[in-house]
Amino acid sequence: MELKKGSLVTRISYNHDTVFKITNIKNDIYYLKGVEVRLFADAPVEDLIQYIPEEKINIETEVEDEGTSKLDRTEYFYLPAKILHIDGDKDYLAKCLNYYKKKGIYAIGKKINEEHIYETILPMLEEYKPDIVIITGHDAYYPKKGDINNLKNYRNTSNFIKAVKVARKYEKSHEKLVIIAGACQSNYEELIKAGANFASSPKRVNIHALDPAIIASKLALTERNKEINLIELLSETKYGIEGMGGIKCNGLMYVGYPR
Repeated sequence: MELKKGSLVTRISYNHDTVFKITNIKNDIYYLKGVEVRLFADAPVEDLIQYIPEEKINIETEVEDEGTSKLDRTEYFYLPAKILHIDGDKDYLAKCLNYYKKKGIYAIGKKINEEHIYETILPMLEEYKPDIVIITGHDAYYPKKGDINNLKNYRNTSNFIKAVKVARKYEKSHEKLVIIAGACQSNYEELIKAGANFASSPKRVNIHALDPAIIASKLALTERNKEINLIELLSETKYGIEGMGGIKCNGLMYVGYPR
């Protein structure tokens, strides 16, 4: 079958570990975007195999079903935390917004290119006053460039850091504003230092499109003053503590009575 823009493929050289969509073809190089993983790549046609959707294990559905909250609606009423999700990728943003909707969480989604998030985040924080803000999109660490600690060797970590600093300056308390930042292979340590509660990626691995949303949803649907089991929470993400990490915190949901 002929490979063209929009075709789903996997890479032979990576043992078919990730499903991609072909976004462009130029000079016999095929440009790829992860369907579920926040990853851009390119490859020659001889490294690509057409992907058959019927054979696909629905990763997203599996992730969504893990840890799904069943709220007791008989006597109490619940006010989950509000989420502002800023994403550099419109397709991943749509997946996350659909995830929040299924969970019954109020979320505002904004598609903004990574390099412009820091310029636009403050007015959004002031307007929407979220309990949780997610700053994500695409990133990558380039080992060939050298030092893993040098931010110049990352695609967008510096942009995420600038946005985190603006958000943390707006609200200094980690309890009043939870910041979840980063994407595939981001510099986890520097994002945490900048003020993020949760960030990717401790082992510089790729992350699932829904990983930031999974963490945000758990916090949004856990009662205030109830401590989150950090290790358990991180284990609910696709790659666990290799992909996401963070600091201990409490839930952000208000519970009232009577309904």
